Amino acid sequence: MKKVNLILVLSLIFTTTIFGQKTFTLTSKDLGGEASKVQEFNGFGCSGENQSPQLSWKNAPEGTKSFAITMYDPDAPTGSGFWHWVVFDIPSNVNELVTNAGTKSNLIPKGAVQSITDYGIKGFGGPCPPVGHGFHAYIITVYALKTDKLGTDENTNPAVVGFNLWNQTLAKASIVAYYKR
Repeated sequence: MKKVNLILVLSLIFTTTIFGQKTFTLTSKDLGGEASKVQEFNGFGCSGENQSPQLSWKNAPEGTKSFAITMYDPDAPTGSGFWHWVVFDIPSNVNELVTNAGTKSNLIPKGAVQSITDYGIKGFGGPCPPVGHGFHAYIITVYALKTDKLGTDENTNPAVVGFNLWNQTLAKASIVAYYKR
């Protein structure tokens, strides 16, 4: 019986060690399941504060050399969705963006680049769905990248940044916030 118990305990330890790996995870102290007037864009008929949410991530995979973050609305009535935030070249030793880092350039980590969004601005552009259009999903994704520089700049459009992200991604983690007007 002792031998069976020992084998069972060793099997449990082995299984936990092999299969219990921690996953790459994104969280926010500012967002739950919904965005608010604090994150809502100020323009395009919206009157929010346009503050980017606090974001933090952990358990990046080995070999991560930088991070990128995007915020995308697949429900926008454009035929191709809407990119609200594109930031990349975040150094690998950074694991958090503070509240409003996407709007206040002195809060973004040194070396990080915020490129243009579908609003035509650089930096964070919060939710602003059409009135009466229902809830839109805002997908915020952090990418762990295998390069320290993405090779794009602040004037690169979101589709080109996305293509480069696709080629350089080791892992990604997302959270979704919903918003309607």
